[in-house]
Amino acid sequence: MNALETILAEVRQVLERMDDGQLERLAAGLLAAPRVFVTGEGRSGFMAKAFAMRLAHLGLPVAVLGETTTPPVTRGDTLVAVSGSGTTHGTVHAARTAADQGARVVAVTTDEQSPLARLADHTLVVPAASKWRRQGEAATAQPLGSLFDQACHLALDAVCLHLARRTGTGNRQARAQHASIE
Repeated sequence: MNALETILAEVRQVLERMDDGQLERLAAGLLAAPRVFVTGEGRSGFMAKAFAMRLAHLGLPVAVLGETTTPPVTRGDTLVAVSGSGTTHGTVHAARTAADQGARVVAVTTDEQSPLARLADHTLVVPAASKWRRQGEAATAQPLGSLFDQACHLALDAVCLHLARRTGTGNRQARAQHASIE
């Protein structure tokens, strides 16, 4: 099996174990939030930022924690915190702080028993391998958390597809929200 086939087979295995209804419920929750914030470190942070970009294209009020223009998190907002292991210190700290401020926390992780998941109001479990290769995680030939990153990106894109369908947002409307200076 070539490298692309290996990756595709691994990602397919993970995504087939996910519940699309859970993704749709997450989309509904995001629509109900006054504002959405995202956070994550390293490659999980890149996945969070990619998700934030798509949410902006769909017209949702969204911000990335840590950016200079990030507004304050307040009661009723939603924070989507991405960490494959669910133990990343900065991500867990941000989630705890947001919860203390009355925000709803969504954990995106491989481990539903992780510190991040335990403090979350909703957990989206992406049943992929983390960089720690814990017992029960999906097998992967890829290094570190690559499988989690790939599956996370696609799962969060599925959430965006649910959002687009719920709001009637097509490519033309999303394109109008896209950056005009690149």
